[in-house]
Amino acid sequence: MEHEFLADCRTRLAFDLVANTWNPVVLWALRKGPQRPSLLRRRIGGISTKVLTETLRRLEYSGLISRRAVDGPSRVEYALTGLGASLLGPIEAFGRWAAEHGDDVMAAQERMDELA
Repeated sequence: MEHEFLADCRTRLAFDLVANTWNPVVLWALRKGPQRPSLLRRRIGGISTKVLTETLRRLEYSGLISRRAVDGPSRVEYALTGLGASLLGPIEAFGRWAAEHGDDVMAAQERMDELA
């Protein structure tokens, strides 16, 4: 079945979810269970507190992760929902594609840069 990628189609919605650099990284980091933001930040590396907070809010808004208070309202942890866990397979497949073809993409970009 062929799909057109229209502005309001569900396929485009799915692509938007993984197009943000940090969304799939945070989802992947949560694959082994609930984590507090400070541990997530250490595990991921290279992400600011502000960007992590924005990403967690965006993923929670989309129903991909849940947030719950632990030991009081100011201490929280995040976990994948069933919906979020269902994205792990496609994220892993995309990572395999990148490992297999990333050098080819970078070589093509370098060739185009040389022409510019």
